[in-house]
Order: sequence, then C-alpha cells, then structure tokens
Amino acid sequence: MSRADHDRAPAPPRPSRPRHTVRRVLLVLLGLVLVLALAAALFLWNLGRTFDARKQTLEDAFPAESTRPAVGSAQDRGTTVLVLGADTQPGGRADVGVEGQRADTIMLVHLPEDGGEAYVLSILRDTWVPIPGAGEAKINAALDIGGVPLMVETVEELVGTRVDQVAEVDFAGFQALTDALGGVTVDVPQDFVSNEGMTFQQGPEHMDGERALEFVRERKAFADGDFQRVANQRTYVRAALERALAPQTLLNPLRLHAVVDDFSPYLVVSEGLDARWITGLVPDLVGLSAGSLHMATAPQQGLGWSPDGQSVVVPDLEAMAGVGEAISEDNLGGYLATLSPDDQ
Repeated sequence: MSRADHDRAPAPPRPSRPRHTVRRVLLVLLGLVLVLALAAALFLWNLGRTFDARKQTLEDAFPAESTRPAVGSAQDRGTTVLVLGADTQPGGRADVGVEGQRADTIMLVHLPEDGGEAYVLSILRDTWVPIPGAGEAKINAALDIGGVPLMVETVEELVGTRVDQVAEVDFAGFQALTDALGGVTVDVPQDFVSNEGMTFQQGPEHMDGERALEFVRERKAFADGDFQRVANQRTYVRAALERALAPQTLLNPLRLHAVVDDFSPYLVVSEGLDARWITGLVPDLVGLSAGSLHMATAPQQGLGWSPDGQSVVVPDLEAMAGVGEAISEDNLGGYLATLSPDDQ
C-alpha cells in the first residue's frame, strides 16, 4: 500500500464512550436501595401498628409521683422495666393487673445508659419485704393489696430505682411466643416429671409451645421449688432471645410478624409502652445478643419463717440497696459480679 493509499484509508472506529452508563447504574442502585428502605420502613410501621393494636393497656400503673424516685435523678439512670408474669387460672385467662391478682414471676429488666447490654433481676415471689402502707408480706401480695401501682412502689423502695414501664405477661404467652418462633431449643438442667405428667430429660430439647409452657410454669417437681422455676424461666428467656435474634427470624418477615401478632395479646403494658417508645430504645438495643443478656436472682439469704408462720424467702436488704446504687452509678454488671453465691 502506497503512502497515498494509507492516507486515504478510513480511520479505525473509536470505542464508544460509556456515556452516562455509570450514572445510570448508580441511579438504578440508588432506586433499589430507596425501594428496599421504604419497604423495610413500611414493614416496621406495620409491626408497630400490630403491636399497638393487639396489646392491652394498663391505666394508672404507677403510684403517686410524690412517693417515687424523681425523674432525672441518680435513681433514674438507664431504662428499667418491671415485668410481671401470671399463670392462667382454671377456667380461663387470669384477670391480669386487677386487684386480687398475684404475680408468679417478678423480673426487673434494666438497660444501662450506654446500651448494648441488658440485665434481668428475678425477685422470688415469696420474698418477705416491707409493702408501703401494709406492713411486711410476701412481695407478690402487693398486687392483691393495691394492684400494680403498689407493686411498682414496693419494688422501687426495695431496689431504690425508678421503674419506667410495666409489662405483664400471661404464662400462656410463652406458648404463643414459642410456636411463633418455630420452637425454642432449651437446655433442660435436670430430669423431672411435671405436675401435669410431662417428662423432661436433662440436656438440649427443641420445645414447642406446649412443652415450653409446662417447662416455665413447673415448680412442684423440684426440691427447691420456686428457686428452680425462676432459673428455668431465665433459661427459657435466654433461649427465646437467641432464637428471636437469629437470621431465620429477623430476616423472615412472615415469622417476625407472627411473633408480634401472636405474642402481643398476652401483654398488658403501662400506657407509655408502645411501638414509639420501643423505637426510641433501638440505639440502646444495637448489639444486644443472648451473650450480652445478664440474668441473676435478687440477693437473698435463703428460706425462713415470717412472724405469722409462713415459709418465706429472706431478702438481703443491704445487697438489694446495693443493686439500686449500682444502677445509679451505671455499674450494675460490676456490682452483680461481686455478689457471693449466697446472695444470688
């Protein structure tokens, strides 16, 4: 080819520029993210609506403000919820929260100010304590004497910390929660046969709702009665939390909705405990796992006798006051670690 022919030859085509291609991809990705975020927000909004619609609300859950630790004081650090459990009575659901009802389970749940951890303090129902305006009695009698407000006042005076919300759970709720989660694997601590004839063997067992309910309510099968029942309830709570936080639950919208929809009707909560309040706790709950849930029994000195001859649990009042001081100092975990086994 001559030089002239070479000069006349057409130039090779230039590669087309990916004009706007990157921008289009970014816009598509951004659109997908926005759609997913909107879908997630709508789903969470619907969960909140379901919770608010299905739960029951307990009016006037708190005593007179003049009797309580002050809002914003050292006795009001972090978030503290009083959880009361009541067993279903023969013939139907117990009237939770009304005068005459006694609490079978009493738990104080505390989230420290910096979040990331949770503490559950179980108070044995037969603990002999001062009940404001009524003298000394078993702590679960506070509901019988003065309803939920007196129970709140009793616990606040016993521990020395302010209760922010109250939640009452019918024991049948354990059954509904377990089935909604698809079952819960619980490490049974010892062999026993329940009062209803169910046999449990030591070791891990994947329980359905019926067996989970029997596991958390049984006490007559144990030599130490309520002590072991409280320990079993804590074992179940930890296992249920682990199941609830597992990917097969959190990433399954149908299961997550079933948990809220099935469990909420068994909850009776104070007026402020709604979806909006729970949403406000999200920053404190980030990072929470079964491993960061710390559970203990309220300090006590074993069994004893009341002046009128009842078998009771003798509280360690000094150590209980220490619990409140530790909450005030935002050091509950450190304080619980110093307690001897006799105080647990």
